[in-house]
This record gives sequence, C-alpha cells and structure tokens, in this order.
Amino acid sequence: MTSPTSPTSPTSPAPATPPTVAFLYPGYSAEDDYPRMEALLAEAGGHVRLPVVHTDIGVDAHRVDALLEMGSVDRLTARLGEVAGHDPQAVVWACTSASFVFGHEGAADQVRRLATAAGLPASSTSFAFARAARALGVERVAVAATYPSDVAGLFADFLKAAGIEVVTARGSGIITAAEVGTWGREEVLRLAREGDEPTAEAVLLPDTALHTAAWLPDLEAVLGKPVLTANQVTAWEGLRLLGRPVTAPALGTLFSGPYPGDPRDGLPGDGSATASGASEASHVFEVSPEGEVTPEGDVSHPGEPE
Repeated sequence: MTSPTSPTSPTSPAPATPPTVAFLYPGYSAEDDYPRMEALLAEAGGHVRLPVVHTDIGVDAHRVDALLEMGSVDRLTARLGEVAGHDPQAVVWACTSASFVFGHEGAADQVRRLATAAGLPASSTSFAFARAARALGVERVAVAATYPSDVAGLFADFLKAAGIEVVTARGSGIITAAEVGTWGREEVLRLAREGDEPTAEAVLLPDTALHTAAWLPDLEAVLGKPVLTANQVTAWEGLRLLGRPVTAPALGTLFSGPYPGDPRDGLPGDGSATASGASEASHVFEVSPEGEVTPEGDVSHPGEPE
C-alpha cells in the first residue's frame, strides 16, 4: 500500500517548475546553444529553463533592409502565443543584428513594445552585450563579426551610443545566418583571433547564428581576455531579468562573477523593459537615472547581479 508521504501519493506537492526565460530566436542556425547552456547551468547548480521559440525571419540576409524586416515587432509578437505556452517570467529577442540595426533608440523601442505585448520583462541581444561589458568593467572592446563590414559598423555605433569604446570592428562578409550556423570550433577561434586588438579589454562576437557555447573556455584561453558571444550574453541577460545569476565558469568569464562594474552604467534609455501584465490595456514606462525602463512608479532593477 502506498504511504501517504510517498512521492507517488496524490497528496505530495508537485515539483516546482524552474524559473524560465523564453528566447525569440530568428530562424534555425545555432539554437542548440540554448539547451547546451541550460545543461551547463544545471551542472553548476543553476536550474533554469531556456526554451527557444523560432520567429519567421523572412529573407535570410545580413542586409539592412532584410534585418529591419526580420526585427519588426509584428514578426516578434506573432510568436508570443507559443512563448506563453512555456510560462516564462521574461522574454529576450535573441538576435543582435535585427536589434542594433534600428539604432540605440530604435532598439530600445523594439524591446519596450515587446515587453508591452508580452506582459513580461524583455530585452535583446544588443543590450545584453552592452550590459555584459559594463558588468565586467570593460570600457574598450574589439568586435569580431561574421557580418559584412557595413553591418559590423552599425554594431560598433550601437556600442558607442551605450558608452563603450570600440577600438576595432572587423566584418567577415558572411551574408546568411545559414552559412554562419555551419561554422565549427576552428572557424570561431579564427574569427576571434583575427578580430582581436591588443588594446581591447574584451572581444565581442555578435550573431546568435554562431555556435559558441561549447568553446567559450577555449576562446578565452587563446585570447587571454574575456570573450563575449551572442548566445552567451543573451542567456546571461535572461538570467539577469529573472534575478537568477548563476556562477558557471564553463560559460566564460561573464558567468564567473563577481562583477566589478554595474550593468546599468552608461545605458541611458536602454531596452531592458518591464511590463506590469499582459491583461492590461496599456503600459506607461519611466526611465530611471540608471537607464532601466520600468512601469510608471517602479524604478527597480530586475535581476541586477549581486
């Protein structure tokens, strides 16, 4: 006979669902980085869920016109029903180029509108890079991008608007995310080496189509400095929004803590937005002096690393 205290007893409490942040991911390229990172976080004691919801990218091209369409709020919000099915506490637009292509203010508006539609705290990969650099106390960076040079330059402009000095920005001329997604360890290491510059305090590898989660320790060992990659910082930003920082050295310096800097510094009017509920008809946002975007009357800083 089953004991009343047995795990199979109907009176036993159901296991708690781990904290969840959902990622809106454009198309299919390196989305398998997210279950890999979820597993690495679990091994480090950080039990969180990182479900991926795919958006329709339209034309797969690192061109400004295609990126503006890829990152349109209508394309993002079209998948919020699937996002809600994961019962997340936050959502992140897991794309660098189709956020920074709108410029700093446009990218902030993109995230504000996503937060309003989802009724959840929201951010994007572009702001994740800026916040991660600030958290590490990094002021000078090198950008090693898969993109054509003109698109890489737009990312540099975005970082400069966030108060980060870009000492060099190197593009690789790759047009499609599909091609980027085929790159392996050696191509990624070469990209980082060729994009580095001695005066840079960190090297940034944008493009969530690029697999990097398996090779973060290798990248930092080769360059001898922090390396920030798109899927890595996107996951970190999601945990920041949840208020669930996790120490997981397998995911690089960014996940090793503690943080010498404040991720809010130098990000006036940035795109980390909090909406007070999907059922509300409208949301009024305030921008705190530190740049956190919150509902009117709430200038808290969800998920600030401790």
